[in-house]
Amino acid sequence: MDGTVDGFRYEWVTPVAAYVMACLGGALGLRCIVRSLLDGQSWRSGWLALGAASIGCGIWTMHFIAMIGFQVEEAPIGYDGGLTVLSLAVAVLVVGIGVFIVGCRGAGPAALCLAGTVTGLGVAAMHYLGMAAMHLDGSIRYDPFTVALSVLIAVVAATAALWAAVTIRGFLTSLGASLVMGVAVSGMHYTGMAAVSVDVHGTAPSWAGDAPTSLLLPMLIGPVVFLLLATVVVMFDPLLVLGEGDWNRTSRISGTGGAVVPEDPVAGRPGPRRSWSDG
Repeated sequence: MDGTVDGFRYEWVTPVAAYVMACLGGALGLRCIVRSLLDGQSWRSGWLALGAASIGCGIWTMHFIAMIGFQVEEAPIGYDGGLTVLSLAVAVLVVGIGVFIVGCRGAGPAALCLAGTVTGLGVAAMHYLGMAAMHLDGSIRYDPFTVALSVLIAVVAATAALWAAVTIRGFLTSLGASLVMGVAVSGMHYTGMAAVSVDVHGTAPSWAGDAPTSLLLPMLIGPVVFLLLATVVVMFDPLLVLGEGDWNRTSRISGTGGAVVPEDPVAGRPGPRRSWSDG
């Protein structure tokens, strides 16, 4: 028996909340990658790791917030906790590979293509691994063409996001790029969900796991708190809150990471080297 699939159980509440989390993770990740390009080798890896974790957590959080609104009317849904956590690890790890490729090798065509492909496949792997964590009294089927389209969207979106991260420096332009990235990630998710159909067995429930809200809501707390903490780190970093004009006018970064040589306002010449720690 074909199950009645509904991806909008709470109407637009879950899609909008999921989109906001995708945008937040994307915005933090893009700004962290930009920051890594302005820093010396000592802190670059740390900024890249923070960026990868932000993007990965944002995508994972987006997916499972959206899944709270997914239901099959004829069968209750449960989730396997181990696979759910594994999907988060895959998201952060594979996105990290792509981020480190562009962070260390730049945005050349070959590096960008490789990084975008790896990151996009990681996003798709997280999505379908998260779907594999879902259990219900039925069989889940996927339309191959729609699945392929969702993977293509993920690869294109990841490539565009990584290009934006190493090309766009201004705060407002990065914010706009993160909004576009949120649309792409959400589009990939709901395209993948459009590929789903369910054949309900109509027997006694074979899954005795936790209900979606009882398992997913507590698990979402950790990544959401991490994203909020990452937001604080990014907001209080001086180089990331400068306007685009101030950035181009004042920032000349030294090789030691974080030292800026401000321009002498009278003579128009570089003044003495100061670090942000000098006040």
